[in-house]
Amino acid sequence: MLRTEEMLLNVGPQHPSTHGVFRLVIKIEGEIIKEATPVIGYLHRGTEKLAENLQYTQIIPYTDRMDYLAAMTNNYVLCHAVETMANITVPDRAEYLRVITMELGRIASHLVWWGTYLLDLGATSPFLYAFREREMIINLLNELCGARLTFNYMRVGGVKWDAPDGWLEKVAEFIPYMREQLHGYHQLVTGNEIFLNRVKGVGTYTREEAIAYSLSGANLRCTGVKRDLRKDEPYSIYNRFSFGVPTREAGDAWSRYECRMEEIEESLKILEQAVAQFPSDGPILAKVPKIIKPPKGEAFIRIESPRGEIGCYIASDGKKEPYRLKFRRPSFYNLQILPKLLEGENMANLIAILGAIDIVLGEVDG
Repeated sequence: MLRTEEMLLNVGPQHPSTHGVFRLVIKIEGEIIKEATPVIGYLHRGTEKLAENLQYTQIIPYTDRMDYLAAMTNNYVLCHAVETMANITVPDRAEYLRVITMELGRIASHLVWWGTYLLDLGATSPFLYAFREREMIINLLNELCGARLTFNYMRVGGVKWDAPDGWLEKVAEFIPYMREQLHGYHQLVTGNEIFLNRVKGVGTYTREEAIAYSLSGANLRCTGVKRDLRKDEPYSIYNRFSFGVPTREAGDAWSRYECRMEEIEESLKILEQAVAQFPSDGPILAKVPKIIKPPKGEAFIRIESPRGEIGCYIASDGKKEPYRLKFRRPSFYNLQILPKLLEGENMANLIAILGAIDIVLGEVDG
């Protein structure tokens, strides 16, 4: 007779496959997970509370540190919320620069996810290829704003700097190159039998469960829900571009993989159109006062980040600092479904399921 005993096991917080200081306390019986409890907060920095003592422009660098793989979208959601409250109209040229930087950031973010996810599953080469292409994007953004990760590029009313000479041409050259590399990614990984066996049918949930858990981004679209705020609630100048919203029906790790890979293609389409439509001249910053004091009131703005719906709530009492600020962070909400997905799963599937959710701990902890 074989007898097994329940064992308590810590996965993380010092473990590369947890993608940050994330701890997962699991109860296992043999190789089967009976219970999983996420433990978060190791990276909590009190961003929302600190913001109450900062002027609106001073808050922007703090947003870089939340989802540090998509800092441009974090910058934008805060600036857009303040602009909405203060009724500020952003110049066209600035909006095009914002869209280009956000979509470059979306591709870079998905490349990090693709490379690290394959590394989690035991494949080394994809990680190297992904970071090679990401480095090209980082170099472009570095040339534009002088930073490689925490960009601090957006400003209330526009952007900090205009594009340098020849920069748009470099973006235009990157688009066909990235398409060619994406084709190579599919040849290397997408049809790989070992990879398919690891992700197909793993970490499955239904459309109803995705909605109940308030999932967003690829974690929601993989269940057939065609939800993308760039289409459903257009902001900035996204209504000027033609692009699709990739969806799948199975709701498993494989579907989430397919959605993100197709999203890279759609971002390239947006970039192509944005570069072609880019205004030849015009201001990059609206006329805004040096000290911004939105009128009394409140606003909630949400946009589509690489990980899903990121929202910014601001309550103003007419002063130069917000009375209250709150971010709706998609990684935090997407992580909620993890205990349910892991219950009854084989231990070997733990990392495959966690990696497919695509979390950034700076955004989970806030």
